[in-house]
Amino acid sequence: MIDLRSDTVTVPCEAMRAAIASAPVGDDVIDIDPTVAKLQETIAEMLGKEIAMFMPSGTMTNQAALRLHCRPGDEFICESGCHIYNYEQGAFAQLSGLACQTIKGDNSVLTVEKIRNLVRPFNEHAAQTKLLCLENTHNKGGGVVQPFDEVVAACDWAHENGLATHLDGARLFNAVVASGKSAKQWSDPFDTVSVCFSKGLGAPVGSALAGPKSMFDDMRRHRKVLGGGMRQSGIIAAGALYAIENNIERLADDHDSAQSFAKIVTQGEGLTVNPVDVHSNIVIFKVDNSIMSAPEFVDASHKAGAWMYPFSHEHVRAVTHMHISAEEAKKAGEIVCEVAGKNRS
Repeated sequence: MIDLRSDTVTVPCEAMRAAIASAPVGDDVIDIDPTVAKLQETIAEMLGKEIAMFMPSGTMTNQAALRLHCRPGDEFICESGCHIYNYEQGAFAQLSGLACQTIKGDNSVLTVEKIRNLVRPFNEHAAQTKLLCLENTHNKGGGVVQPFDEVVAACDWAHENGLATHLDGARLFNAVVASGKSAKQWSDPFDTVSVCFSKGLGAPVGSALAGPKSMFDDMRRHRKVLGGGMRQSGIIAAGALYAIENNIERLADDHDSAQSFAKIVTQGEGLTVNPVDVHSNIVIFKVDNSIMSAPEFVDASHKAGAWMYPFSHEHVRAVTHMHISAEEAKKAGEIVCEVAGKNRS
């Protein structure tokens, strides 16, 4: 089975398992875990931030960031397809009493022109706009790397208008490899940045939230109330450390595989890759209704040997990762085309 459901399906290699097994640990809630401390220092330096905090998931780092920048009754601005709005169960409302102003971007990109007039004036009737959130790479946008100049311009506009800025960088290192710009360059325009270790980097668990030193105590408080205070968490932090030390540059292989897969899929009957220009390791394609629904197409492809994810009634998502070779990516594309050709009415 060629498993393209997500880059979260990877399992640790033997070297990562050895690093996990030998990691020095402590109680990171009572005092300190040395492996967690090393990971936090390493990722903070990579992102150009004063501090970073290890947490169990990207959802938690994002939700902690929202709580850092907003109080109940405040609102944040985000792109309508972003992860924070679509795939975190409305936690900003459930857990923190926040409102969200969503704007559809141009190919998932929020430009200054799109957001220029969105800050609500201060009065007793309206939620107060406090934060701009961006996502890079953009999952629902097909792994699109945000244009660097647009990111800088949007964050400059936000700061000029009294807003804080947060980057959901779950796949930030894919953007780093695809663009040639460093993690620090991508992070500099933002007050806080979250990154995930359990996607393309291949660690089994964990994300980190980075920002200014002044936020450290509040980060710990929010992590605690969200259920993220962990004891000997160096066991999992060791996998994340190994991942950032060994698995960043190889993301280029995943991007190449995704592009090869997409090139083949575009030749299939009734299949449309969108966006056509695949930036990173995510490929989203539309299945014409003359073939079948996306969930049905996923089932048929699974039976033929390629496993993907239905992203809507008519869209399918495929994600390449370290367990998918270039040959397997091409084979998966051929399977997709075969399924489409056999089932088109």
